[in-house]
Amino acid sequence: MPGIELDDTDKAIISELQADGRISYADLAPRIGLSAAATRQRVQRILDAGVVRVVGVTDPTEVGYPTMAMLGVRVEGDARAVADEVAAIDGVIYVVFSSGSFDLLVEVIAAGTGDLLDVINDRVRAVAGVRQVESFLYLGTHTHRFGWEVR
Repeated sequence: MPGIELDDTDKAIISELQADGRISYADLAPRIGLSAAATRQRVQRILDAGVVRVVGVTDPTEVGYPTMAMLGVRVEGDARAVADEVAAIDGVIYVVFSSGSFDLLVEVIAAGTGDLLDVINDRVRAVAGVRQVESFLYLGTHTHRFGWEVR
């Protein structure tokens, strides 16, 4: 749960930012029914609380990383410590704790299959506590969403 309580205005702001993170306060204000100054304060409050991060999202395949994979990682010992080490590896862009047959799911981008092999074999498998790695090479991306209903 966020560190702040979100009201309907906050949720409207978040929805607008999901659609266009670069929207100006002047354009956002009438959409949510506040002045530009009040809108700026509300957006800053949401950003400061860590509820929203405004970033430029890239398509890895268009910026030199045409090879992507999800790694299922089984861990012995402290999964948090393993996750910290894996997250520090170049090319790792996403690490989540998971239930089921894998302790971690790790998303990796690479310049090619050779580089992906290096990440898996030389870096991830070398982390103390990694027991097994199973890789799922992406053949293509069907859906990638950044906006969903805020509750």
